[in-house]
Amino acid sequence: MKRALALVERDMRKFRRSPALMFASLVLPLVQLVILGNAFGGNIKNVSVGVVNLDRGPESVGVLRRVRAVGANARTFLPTDYDDESTALADLRKGVLGGVVIIPRHYSRDLLEQHQPHLALITDNTDRSVAGALGSQMADLVTAINAPEVSRRLPGQAALDVVEVYPYVNYIKYLLPGSVALAIFVTAMIGGGMLFIDDKSRGLHEGYMVTPITKWELILGFNLSGVIKAVLAGETVMVLGAVVAEVPNFFQPARLLELTMMVVLTSIALIGMMFFIMARISDPLVPRAIFGVLNTLLFFPSGAVYPIAGFPGWLRVMSQCDPFTYAVHGFRTLLLKDVGIMAITTDVFALVLTSIVVLAGATLLFRRTL
Repeated sequence: MKRALALVERDMRKFRRSPALMFASLVLPLVQLVILGNAFGGNIKNVSVGVVNLDRGPESVGVLRRVRAVGANARTFLPTDYDDESTALADLRKGVLGGVVIIPRHYSRDLLEQHQPHLALITDNTDRSVAGALGSQMADLVTAINAPEVSRRLPGQAALDVVEVYPYVNYIKYLLPGSVALAIFVTAMIGGGMLFIDDKSRGLHEGYMVTPITKWELILGFNLSGVIKAVLAGETVMVLGAVVAEVPNFFQPARLLELTMMVVLTSIALIGMMFFIMARISDPLVPRAIFGVLNTLLFFPSGAVYPIAGFPGWLRVMSQCDPFTYAVHGFRTLLLKDVGIMAITTDVFALVLTSIVVLAGATLLFRRTL
C-alpha cells in the first residue's frame, strides 16, 4: 500500500495544480444539469396558434371563448385570429405559428342539428412535443364542448382518479441521478488507465518502472487516485445539484451515507472499467477518439435522459449490460424515492460485480513493460 499511495499522492498533486482539469470534472457536469434540466421536460407554453372562424355562428363564439380561456390561463397556446385559411397555413409553414385551429362553415348549424361537426387542428408535426401538447389541449377542449351543461344526478360512467406516490418530479430532478453518474464518468475518462497512457506518452513511466513497484500496486495506485477524484466530483455535483433541484429531505445523515456509498461504488466500477479498456492501449490519441463514442454507448442507454421503457428491445438488452444503468437507477431510487438501501441491492451487486471483473481483467491484461 505504501508504494501504491505514493502514486496516489503524485496524481492528486497534479490534479490540484490543474484548475482547468478541476473545472472540467467538477463544474461542467453541474452546468450541464442546470441547462438540460431546464431545457427538457417542461410544460409546453406560449405556442402561437392561428384561429380561423369560418362559421361566425353562436356556437363558434363558444369555441373561441374556450380557446381564448386557454390562452389566458394555461397558456399552452396563444391564439391569433385569421380571416382565411391560406394566410394561416402559410404562416404555419413559415414557422410563425405552431398550429392552426379551423372552425368550419355551418359549424353552429350542424352542432344544433347533431350532425357531429368537426373542428380542425393543423400542426407543425416536425416538432412532436409541441404537436402532441396542442393535440392534447384541443382534445380536452372538445371534451368540454361535448359535456352537457347540466350533469345527470347519478353518473353512469366510470371515472379515474390519478394519485401520485411521490412529490412532483420536474425534469431537473429526473436528470440529477444521470448528472451525478456523468460527473463520475468524466473523471474516470481522465483518470485510471488514461493517467498511465499520458505518462507513457511523456516518458514519465520510466521513473516508476525501474522501482520495485509491482503490477498490482501500479493498478491499485492509479485506480485509487482516480476513485478519490471521482468521489470528489460525484459528491460535489450531487450536493449542489440536490440544492438546485430542491430535492426534499436531502441532508438526512442516513440518506447522505447511502448516497455516498453509491458514489464510491460507482466510482470504483467506472474507474476500473476505464483502466480495463486502456490496459493494452499505448497510443494517446486512441482514448481521445473513443471518449465520445463511449459517452454515447454508456450514458444515453442508461435511462438517464429518457426512460428505458421507451427503448426498442435490442437497446434494452444493451442497457442491462451497462454499469451506468445500475448507477443511475440506484441514485434515482435514493434521491427521488428515499426508500433506503434495501431497494437497490441489485444495483449494488451489479456495480460490485463490475468492479471485480474489470479490475481482475485489467490485472491480467496490463503489462509492466517500457
